[in-house]
Amino acid sequence: MNNKIIIINGPNINLLGEREQSQYGSISFDKLKEKCISKSKELDLIIEFVQSNIEGELVNLIQKARKDFDGIIINAAGFTHTSVAIRDALDIFKKPIIEVHISNIYKREEFRKKSLISDVVTGGIFGLGDDGYILAIISMQKLLTK
Repeated sequence: MNNKIIIINGPNINLLGEREQSQYGSISFDKLKEKCISKSKELDLIIEFVQSNIEGELVNLIQKARKDFDGIIINAAGFTHTSVAIRDALDIFKKPIIEVHISNIYKREEFRKKSLISDVVTGGIFGLGDDGYILAIISMQKLLTK
């Protein structure tokens, strides 16, 4: 069974619990990571949970993931709306990818309503808070066992 996934988080996700709790809830980044690791173990998935505020580092992670991982869960955060480079790296991955956003980007400011990565991912989960990550992990496990 394919069971190794990477969860990639973009800019400012490291500040969860401190920023705009009305949009992102009160869970901290570390608690989110613990929650995801726990769910992954339950589903017999091996995960790496990473975050970067630097676009090029995210591109490098995605490129490296082609050889090291069976799937990607990504919250590209602000880069969702601006990064052609991240979109292109995801397009090259050719394995399951799930886009996650804690808030519903389609109910926010106009500039946030456009995801540059949605058309190259397998599926997306938007606006379900930190539970979106858990749903993405469950969905990824199902995708990888088909």
